[in-house]
Amino acid sequence: MDSKEAVEHLVALKVMRLTKPALVSPNIVTCDSKDLPGNILNNYLKDDATAVSQMETLAAGQFLLLPQSFGNIYLGETFSCYVCVHNETNQPVQSVSIITSLQTNSQRIELTAQEGTTPTMLDVDETLSDVIHHEVKDLGTHILVCEVSYMSNYNTLASFRKFFKFEVMKPLDVKTKFYNAESGDIYLEAQVHNITSGPIIFEQVSLESSQQFTVSSLNEVNGESVFGEVTLLQPQESCQFLYWLKPKENMAKEVKPHGPMRNIGKLDIVWRSNLGEKGRLQTSQLEAMALDHDDLRLTVEQIPSKVCADEAFTFKCKVVNSSERTLDLILKLRSPQDSSLLWCGISNRKLGPLEPGKTTFINLTALPINTGLQKVTGVSLVDLFLKRTYDYDHLASVYVY
Repeated sequence: MDSKEAVEHLVALKVMRLTKPALVSPNIVTCDSKDLPGNILNNYLKDDATAVSQMETLAAGQFLLLPQSFGNIYLGETFSCYVCVHNETNQPVQSVSIITSLQTNSQRIELTAQEGTTPTMLDVDETLSDVIHHEVKDLGTHILVCEVSYMSNYNTLASFRKFFKFEVMKPLDVKTKFYNAESGDIYLEAQVHNITSGPIIFEQVSLESSQQFTVSSLNEVNGESVFGEVTLLQPQESCQFLYWLKPKENMAKEVKPHGPMRNIGKLDIVWRSNLGEKGRLQTSQLEAMALDHDDLRLTVEQIPSKVCADEAFTFKCKVVNSSERTLDLILKLRSPQDSSLLWCGISNRKLGPLEPGKTTFINLTALPINTGLQKVTGVSLVDLFLKRTYDYDHLASVYVY
């Protein structure tokens, strides 16, 4: 952004955006020496000042190119610019001051520090300058407003304003999916898509959970990121992040959640772009649909991850009465013909009355007869009052070896 005032003003205003330079590499056009051009193209490439010696065809840059245009500004980045007022006359100019502000679609932000508004005398060929930094937090059209005032030759206050318009674009496209478990746990899958014009490296992608949950990241294995040492995204590429949210003790005790939606938290994303330029983006509050539970909930509390074939194993289940009345329950165990687990124990066992909001625990024993990943199925609870049967055909999975 560069503007020079008309001759009627004693001072000139110039505005330049401050951005990182870029590595410049040669345009690689080469051919085999036996082709018609011979070595003309190869010699031209070797003589290119931007080419790296002995590596001309690798497009490796060794020179930094200063910005040739205003460039793109993305949400979450820091907008920096250099503003200067220059005395181009052959006499001093009194009471020179400059005020800068940024007008967005929703607000006007003052950018000039208090000391920058103090009137200053500019001698011949002197400059009054200021460097402005502002973290961009709004999308859409932004207008940088620069107002310069000074004392004219007629001892009157003169002023002028210049406007510089630019667009702030969206850097990332974030899509989320929620998976609700019967236990009340929530799994969040976040897909982050790079829609900038250049590659970015993620420095941090974390979930700041609400007070209702404790969060665990599932993006590390043995303390190392599943993406490797560096999470690099080229333009139009995307990657997925997974988080496990467990309700806190006071939430876990709730029989039914309050309201259809639950506040999950916010995703905090920090990235680096060209030559380490930093950007940060935080999503709005994420909400997940609360799981609509039946009057009766049966979940697995403890179960081995792997068991041996032809050896019985025991696991622990939790029964929760989510209704508003006392339930008189009977436990039924079924072993379907295609099941690889056979139940050991008494079926049609009475569990006794279970009051509203109360919990009881039961231990079940099964005998695996086939190897592989097997489903725990064939458990039913019968409400004696309503004669209603609750079937649970996929309580968990267990690996049989």
